[in-house]
Amino acid sequence: MTAEQSERDADFQGFMASRWPRLLRTAYLLTGEQHAAEDLAQTALERAYVAWRRVTQAEDPDAYVRRILINAHSRRFRHGRRPELPHGQSGGTEGTQHTEDRDRIAQADDRLALLPALLALPPRQRQAVVLRYWEDLSVDEAAAAMGCSTGTIKSQTAKALDKLRKSPALKQPTVDARERAAGKER
Repeated sequence: MTAEQSERDADFQGFMASRWPRLLRTAYLLTGEQHAAEDLAQTALERAYVAWRRVTQAEDPDAYVRRILINAHSRRFRHGRRPELPHGQSGGTEGTQHTEDRDRIAQADDRLALLPALLALPPRQRQAVVLRYWEDLSVDEAAAAMGCSTGTIKSQTAKALDKLRKSPALKQPTVDARERAAGKER
């Protein structure tokens, strides 16, 4: 291995280590399943490694890798490999430690309700929502990541938000919210 290859590998390893958690969370929101998210994130990083010279020369390497992630996720849907959760499974978040902080429990309840609602969205709508609201990208950045126009991002996001607002899972207050409301009535 040459010194240049060694330096390239070290550079990529540092990039990968610093971006892995966020990339994995984004992949999880896109797929809804931990193992599929890990596979998707690994696929994206594998492709980024192969194209590492282009990634480092890009204006925004994070955007470049995010685009690789979105493209890899889209390919899975084109080839008919749609991730599904077994009936009654909530996405692998059971068994988390219970804390005394009720707000954290309410947040977990909200996440448990949000994941099935996100998974019910069509892939493009889910991608638009995840990029706009989880990744906090602008309309232009999300359009670049998905390889579409800004109008498409706006319409896909609007349709997705409308579906999420109508989702029965998101309309039901959590047990904790009901307890807080009951406490205020006393």
